[in-house]
Amino acid sequence: MAVMSHEPARASATVDLMRAGRETSRLSMVFRYAIAERLGLTVSDLECLDYLADVGSATAGQVAERTNLTTGAVTSMLRRLQQAGYVTAERDPADRRRVIVALRPERIAELARPYERFAERAERLVEGYSVEEISLLVRHYDRMQAMYLAELDRLRSTPDEGGNRGNTGRNRPVG
Repeated sequence: MAVMSHEPARASATVDLMRAGRETSRLSMVFRYAIAERLGLTVSDLECLDYLADVGSATAGQVAERTNLTTGAVTSMLRRLQQAGYVTAERDPADRRRVIVALRPERIAELARPYERFAERAERLVEGYSVEEISLLVRHYDRMQAMYLAELDRLRSTPDEGGNRGNTGRNRPVG
């Protein structure tokens, strides 16, 4: 019978976790829009630049995949970011059809500045967590990322009620 008494508490805790996750996601998006606006960028621009800051360089196709944009939209975005001096775009010497995009190192500090206070507060937040708690959170985020990637793949490849697919076919990123 002891197991039964824990089920309502677990269900309630799960509901609270899901609500907190949705609210955190919503606030994260609002925050991203505010940062992008402060920098004079779109959220897609910011996502591209954040991705490049993490990976160093990527193909235009990888940027399209990561931002869930069509290759045409990514081409326009990269041209705009290149003209604004945020990125470089060079033909891949191994495959001239591909373009390698990289964040300009001298712009990294400028892009990080709006996040500095938040990063400091986040650091103070986790100071009170044990290594085990931090490890749990890392596993949770890793699993959530895998779920998002799986769902993005499903949305891109499964037709909706109107027969439309996501970012597939002629818009599917290559390279």
